[in-house]
Amino acid sequence: MPTEPSWSHLLLFDGVCNLCAGSVQFVLQHDRSGLIHFCSIQSELGSRLYREQGFDAQEPESMLFITPTGIYAKSDAALKLAETMGGQLSWLRFFRVIPRSLRDRAYLFIASNRYRFFGKKDQCWLPRPEWKARFVS
Repeated sequence: MPTEPSWSHLLLFDGVCNLCAGSVQFVLQHDRSGLIHFCSIQSELGSRLYREQGFDAQEPESMLFITPTGIYAKSDAALKLAETMGGQLSWLRFFRVIPRSLRDRAYLFIASNRYRFFGKKDQCWLPRPEWKARFVS
């Protein structure tokens, strides 16, 4: 688990996925506190952290959200991310009443089809200059 004080909340994401890049942009626009930082799974650090959690960095299947309280994957990562951002997204925490197996099945369906549904870039998405400080590695 990362202990770097400048990023206590780190979201690992697929940097070539259009859906993932759009999700990161959404978080950047709505996490007004600037608490959440980002790292592409394709980067050296992202790949290492992803593999340490038992995932294949060559075939990313889930974002990972690393926080001081734990490491979250799949639907748990999405819900913890929404909870951390707070505000109007806080209501999403009620999806926790749905069994994880069902939530993860829906998550994995979208994740396994994300390139087909939303497209894929040849290289990692680059953030706007004002957002660069929120990216690790």
